[in-house]
Amino acid sequence: MTEGSDDWGHGGSTLVVAFEGWNDAGEAASSAVRALRDQLELAPMVEVDPEDYFDYQFNRPLIGFDDNGERLISWPSVTLSGPVDRGAGIHVLLGTEPSRGWKTFTEEVLDAISVAGIERIVFIGAMLADVPHTRPISVFASSENVSVRERFSLERSSYEGPVGIISVLADAAERSGIPTIAVWASVPHYVHNAPSPKATLALIEQLEEFIEVRIERGSLVEDAEAWEKGIDALASDDDDMSAYIEQLEQARDTVDSPEASGDAIAEEFERYLRKRDGDQPPAP
Repeated sequence: MTEGSDDWGHGGSTLVVAFEGWNDAGEAASSAVRALRDQLELAPMVEVDPEDYFDYQFNRPLIGFDDNGERLISWPSVTLSGPVDRGAGIHVLLGTEPSRGWKTFTEEVLDAISVAGIERIVFIGAMLADVPHTRPISVFASSENVSVRERFSLERSSYEGPVGIISVLADAAERSGIPTIAVWASVPHYVHNAPSPKATLALIEQLEEFIEVRIERGSLVEDAEAWEKGIDALASDDDDMSAYIEQLEQARDTVDSPEASGDAIAEEFERYLRKRDGDQPPAP
């Protein structure tokens, strides 16, 4: 990276990455990137062979029916998609987080990125955190690249701890000279079993700032409102849950107050990252 220059640049090809699994609380990250892929009608370019990287007892294949009514087994996979004409533009890497062979997987992905002429990468993730569903979703964007941080007024993550495949790929990309940005949304941990359209919406809004593409919202706004109202209804029947949410709201309002310092906000975010009882979230 070159200090004082704009390593992010304009034009060329930008890769947007998300993985289902540990890095994808509430399916928010994968849903955001899938919406981008489908809107741009990107075509598959490279599919990573799942045999080398997946434990099928952990990521089991799924059986269903195809459009012709035939039984079909779908295997966990990771696919690089890009413009139909194979030209420059937005590319997407989307799939299931591999369960083994991460170093070899990273080398294979970087080779595919090089062939595709990718010039910059945005990694999208979502973590479970102690945040209330009633407030705007917290989104944290960071970069290891000095000029990228200066251009977008980003911070450098200070997280230390366990990481997911996103962090491994981001580190390898930066070391190979490809500038990266990591965008993470905090999803309320007390609703971790359900998709979170509110978090997906927040990620999309942040992602647009880095890729110069407006992503269609579809029904996301309505879905996010319904999601919030549904949790409100559950909490109204559970006094303990209501009291807990109120505590989270007070903590969030304190952080969001005009009097809150930058250090206090950073401290609060780091607290989200270091989950109790050793249940660490993925790192930004």
